[in-house]
Amino acid sequence: MPSAEMTPPGVYEPEPERPFPPEPVRPTREDEVAAAGSELVGGPIGRYALLGTSWWTPVRIVALVAIGMFALGLVQKVPCYHSAWFFGASSQYTKACYSDIPHLYQGRGFADHLVPYFDRLPDDLSGGMGYLEYPVLTGVFMQVASWLTPHSGGIQHQEQWYWFVNAAMLMVCTAVLAVCVARTHRRRPWDGLLVALAPAAALTATINWDLLAVALTAAAMLMWARGRPAAFGVLLGLATAAKLYPVLLLGPLLVLCWRAGRRREFGKAVAGTAAAWLAVNLPVMLFAFPGWSKFYSFSHDRGVDFGSFWLIWSQNSDHPPSTDFVNTAATVLMVLCSIGIAVLTFTAPRRPRFAQLAFLIVAVFVLTNKVYSPQYVLWLVPLAALARPKWRDFLIWQACEVAYFLGIWMYLAYTTSGDAHKGLPTHGYQWAIALHLLGTLYLCAVVVRDILMPERDVVRRSGDDDPSGGVLDGAEDVFAFAAVARPPRHAAPHEAPQVEWGRQAPASPQGRSL
Repeated sequence: MPSAEMTPPGVYEPEPERPFPPEPVRPTREDEVAAAGSELVGGPIGRYALLGTSWWTPVRIVALVAIGMFALGLVQKVPCYHSAWFFGASSQYTKACYSDIPHLYQGRGFADHLVPYFDRLPDDLSGGMGYLEYPVLTGVFMQVASWLTPHSGGIQHQEQWYWFVNAAMLMVCTAVLAVCVARTHRRRPWDGLLVALAPAAALTATINWDLLAVALTAAAMLMWARGRPAAFGVLLGLATAAKLYPVLLLGPLLVLCWRAGRRREFGKAVAGTAAAWLAVNLPVMLFAFPGWSKFYSFSHDRGVDFGSFWLIWSQNSDHPPSTDFVNTAATVLMVLCSIGIAVLTFTAPRRPRFAQLAFLIVAVFVLTNKVYSPQYVLWLVPLAALARPKWRDFLIWQACEVAYFLGIWMYLAYTTSGDAHKGLPTHGYQWAIALHLLGTLYLCAVVVRDILMPERDVVRRSGDDDPSGGVLDGAEDVFAFAAVARPPRHAAPHEAPQVEWGRQAPASPQGRSL
């Protein structure tokens, strides 16, 4: 029998409304620097432009731009590729095109087919290093590049090819990095251009092998943003097997999951990290422990080195601090800053975004460490793009990093040119270090301000809560200090859609605090 509630014949029943997907954020509408820069390619996108109808999606554009900038970085190294790596003590510094890659091809036994970690390096070849001083996954990367390098011709020819092969592999890492950053914040793919166009990243991409760990870390953050904590853990474990710093991200994740009551997901992330790290390290640890432990012993025994405020202290003191003192003091400073980040997390008027705390913890490590190699800027570039996607602040910081990039090579040119004194003297290099430190501190201060006043956070002003937070996005608090009950201060009226823990709320004419 027909139901009494059946729609009578001829009567139109409208389909239920389907929610429209949120509109992508267009940086040219909210960022004055992006709007001005867009004039180079025709200006901001029009109001009636048809989005999503072209093959040229934002992610593809970001990836191609990143590859193009990487290629420009390769061109910048051309003077060294042909001569400066091989002739003259200071020419590779005066041309600012130094790279570890060609020098370590022979210096770490790859030219002689020695197996990393298992074969001891001759002292006259390695300068007394003994074994490869890099984490295992980076050593695997270096070994694969050696297998792909033609072992014919003279040593200079082989070193040139080794650098070229590594550059090709690192270009793949660059593309992965750009795609992952562009996809982490679903509504903000154009923020990936911050990474793709970062000048310091292009200049330092082929100095060392850091891009491997950076790309794996970016992929891990994408998995966390997609709500896949186990995959996040596996990728973070692989990144930690390539470089030590990625494991620091577990600290901010702990306090965020604690505040949101997501301890189970955090446990999955930790388990995945440990399993992946052990899968890579355990075979080498068991069968070649002296070679495996070289990275850790070298990191501990290494003295105060380039780029740190400890070096400024050492160079201006009659009694420079010892290595043991610096190790202890740097650890204490790191612990204190980590506690400060935890307190900030539990007292902020709104739970901080994961990318904000990830940037802060890595930045603290960079600032307190006893060495800052110029390629370490790669660690911070994707985190900065996600934490503070504002072109003005990002470019201020990048300008400081480019100045440091030039400063360290000019200083090394000065110290290796003998009586000619080509380059930057010691006090000039110390100013370059100070500029790097101030630029990083400036970006940290802006991120902390966004946490304390979330209405100033450009990501949240556009209507999102924590797009890189995965299970944290829109989650309610289950633990926080009493201070968070107070409403945030310094609210600024604006027309952007507002959210309450990730859920859309109607905007009042006067605007309201987040």
